[in-house]
This record gives sequence, structure tokens and C-alpha cells, in this order.
Amino acid sequence: MANSAGKRTSGGRRGIQSVEVGGRLLHALAHHGRAMALKDLAADAGMTAAKAHPYLVSFGHIGLVEQDRTSGRYALGPLALQLGLISLQQADPVRIAAPLLPDLAARTGHTVALVVWGGRGPTIVLREASPSAVHVDMRHGTVFSIAGTASGRLFAANLPVDVIRPIYEAERASSLRTRRGDNGAATTVPLPAWRSFESDLIEVRRHGLGRSEGAVVAGVSALSAPVFDHRGAMVLALTAIGPSAAFDARWTGRVASVLRDAAQSVSARLGHGPVMARGIAN
Repeated sequence: MANSAGKRTSGGRRGIQSVEVGGRLLHALAHHGRAMALKDLAADAGMTAAKAHPYLVSFGHIGLVEQDRTSGRYALGPLALQLGLISLQQADPVRIAAPLLPDLAARTGHTVALVVWGGRGPTIVLREASPSAVHVDMRHGTVFSIAGTASGRLFAANLPVDVIRPIYEAERASSLRTRRGDNGAATTVPLPAWRSFESDLIEVRRHGLGRSEGAVVAGVSALSAPVFDHRGAMVLALTAIGPSAAFDARWTGRVASVLRDAAQSVSARLGHGPVMARGIAN
């Protein structure tokens, strides 16, 4: 067995080297999402089969891996499955995504927010103001329209129709009733029929982003990227919003790229991705 003497990490904390070495085997099994032959598993972990075998025997004793008696291939065991399920149950999308906000605001140059599906629709739960002197602010608890906002359209494109359509029809009815009042508020442009809105959602699904360019507030644009959990359900939106004159609203622009990468990173932490999909399929 490899030397198990402790080593210091970059953070100054002492760890067990042999545990970290053996962990490469578990990482390889998780990455491939299928049973593997000893030689292939060892090669993927950067070690010889002779070195890998004792680790796998020990992991088998505690249920982290199991070996098929017929093929001899190794796969993740029942304890690994239990740990994974417990981890998924404990995963909090907001807690995982929140630390990313300051960096997202700095990299996009705009205000960014975490938006969840609340009792009245897409709702801001956290936000980080733009570092720019000129920016658009958003308040915690703000509920977005599903028809005219980037976050709203994104949720509308990913949630069931029976959830979204009643809310859209209520917004449409309100838009048809709105007139210029004594306070000088501008008349709301009536929303189109549901079929037209459904057509708009096709574009959202095709690009994997929600987008709004001055639809709700003149001169304000936004992009929103979805976060998915291990079931493939959308649980959170990462939204950037800013003045249209300085906002890159292109589907393939910098803001879109930054939001996509961050959303995919959070989704992976929640168990969404190819490996989880293969595991469920098997």
C-alpha cells in the first residue's frame, strides 16, 4: 500500500496522501459513469494495476466500490450511491450559487441576481450590484413578469405549461386593462395571445438563455441562464441586467458566455450533467 504519511495542502492543513491517491480511482469511476476493467481504471487514475488493486479491495470492504463477479469490472458501490443521494438532498442551489455573484458582477460589469420560482413567479433572492458607476439596481423580493423579462421567459421555457399559462393569461389580461392613469404612467402594450408567446419560447430553448432588450423598462437589457438539478428541473436563474447602451445582449457575447459557464458549474454541483444522466439511465 502506498505511503500514508500526511502531507500539507496549499492551505496548510495536513492530509492523508494515500487517501488522496486512492480518491483518484473513485474520481475516475464517477467521471466515466460505468463499470471499468482494472487496467483501464488504473490507467485513468495515473497508476499501475498493481498499485490500484489494494485500494479497490479496501474500497470494496466499506462499500465505496463493488466488483462484478462475472466480468471482474469495478463500479461505484452502495455506500457511494448513498453518499451521492444524501449530497443531492443537502444541495442548496442558492447557497452554492451565492458566492459566485461578486465575481459575476465584476466579469460582466453589470448587476447580477439569483432568481428562484416563488409563489408569484420569478423572484429575486440575492443580488450583487454592478461595479460600474452607471448600473441598474434590483431589489430583493422583486417579482419578474414572465412575459417581458429575461428571467421570466427562461422559467416559462423550462417549467410545465400548466404552471406558466395561467400566469401568462393573468399578465395578458392586466395588460389589456391598463390605461394611462392620473399619475402619468405609460400605457402597457397589450401582450399577444398565448400561441404567440409559445413561439417566443422556442428561441429561448434554442439558445438556452432568456433575453430582454428594453421590453419592460426602456433602455434596460438583461440575459438569464438556467441552473438545473439532478432531475433536470430548472431551480434557479442567474441574471445579469444593465443599461442597454452598455449591455452585450448577443446570444454568443461575453455576458452570455460568463452566465452560461457559471450556471453550468452550479448545475454540475447539483448533480446535473452527462455522468448523472448515464447513472439514471442505467
